[in-house]
Amino acid sequence: MPDTDFATTSAALALFALTAGLSALIALVARRSPRLAGRAGDLRTVQTAHHRMTARLGGVAVFAGLLACLWLVPLPAPFSAPALAAATALLFAAGLAEDLGWHIPPRGRLMAAVLAGALVMLWTGVWTPRIGPALLDPAMASGLLGIPITLFAMVGISHAFNLIDGVNGLSAVAALVATLALALIARQSGYPEMEVLAWLFAAVIAGFLALNWPLGLIFLGDAGAYVFGFTLSWLGVMVVLHHPDATAWAMLLTMMWPIADTLHALYRRRRRRRPAMQADRLHLHQMVMRSLEIWRLGKGRRPLANPLTTVILAPFVAVPAATGVWLWDRPLPAFLAFLAYVAAYFAAAAWLARVIGPRRRRVGRRG
Repeated sequence: MPDTDFATTSAALALFALTAGLSALIALVARRSPRLAGRAGDLRTVQTAHHRMTARLGGVAVFAGLLACLWLVPLPAPFSAPALAAATALLFAAGLAEDLGWHIPPRGRLMAAVLAGALVMLWTGVWTPRIGPALLDPAMASGLLGIPITLFAMVGISHAFNLIDGVNGLSAVAALVATLALALIARQSGYPEMEVLAWLFAAVIAGFLALNWPLGLIFLGDAGAYVFGFTLSWLGVMVVLHHPDATAWAMLLTMMWPIADTLHALYRRRRRRRPAMQADRLHLHQMVMRSLEIWRLGKGRRPLANPLTTVILAPFVAVPAATGVWLWDRPLPAFLAFLAYVAAYFAAAAWLARVIGPRRRRVGRRG
């Protein structure tokens, strides 16, 4: 056991150095290449939270780190490293094309996620076997419900990590928290290979995070966010498949923040009769950042408000994930906890939207 722990720690440190070093190299090269340095149009988008062009190629380092993890940790069947690598590569390519300025339509990237999810399930013959209540288990296990529900979840979570990538470090922190939570659940469920894989992927995420937060020297980009969401959702499926008592609701709790953010975005856009994929400035992290500027820091302090937002939100990202670790084998409590956290997110977003508007107008009149 000590030898195994030493090997895992050594590999994790190496992967951290690999991802951090590759991220730094990409950032340096991008500064000398207009093609890679970022898109000037990003600075004018409604949801932007930065004021200088920055390479959106952190996903390259993250994907390279994932491939290294899959090479280092051989997992027993039905897990298939080639299947996950190939499916993730498909979605990664669609995101990378967008990050390089080739303007892949949102529906095109959505279809890439659907194809990636279908590929990994077709290759492995694996999907979420149960979600509760027990009455649905036969339909889940047979694939009648299991396949579409798993595909819907994987596609949604892949895009969810992209939606929260609006301030330095938030998407990476959410991914890091989810990965560590999955590692702990894998330990409790007697899945040592998955535990090691999760620890190593956490090191990859941390390596990128070191360059992304607090200064935003490189951005995750669509490609990196898709790699986070797709990989973590599939690891969650494998944990549920491995242990008969593991519940999918606990896996969703580990990723509650991006999921709740996406559900709230769909809700408010539908309520305002706007396209579901139309960007806005009403994500909770954006409202927290504006609150800091209005109430504490003042105008022109975006370089401080941006990373500080991630610090403020990190505990709220971590608590639901910790709940998922606690309730990993208790479906009903995990389900109720998930609903409670999503409801709390909606309530917090509604409260912030209510208090920011009047205060912002008063500040604007004084200015």
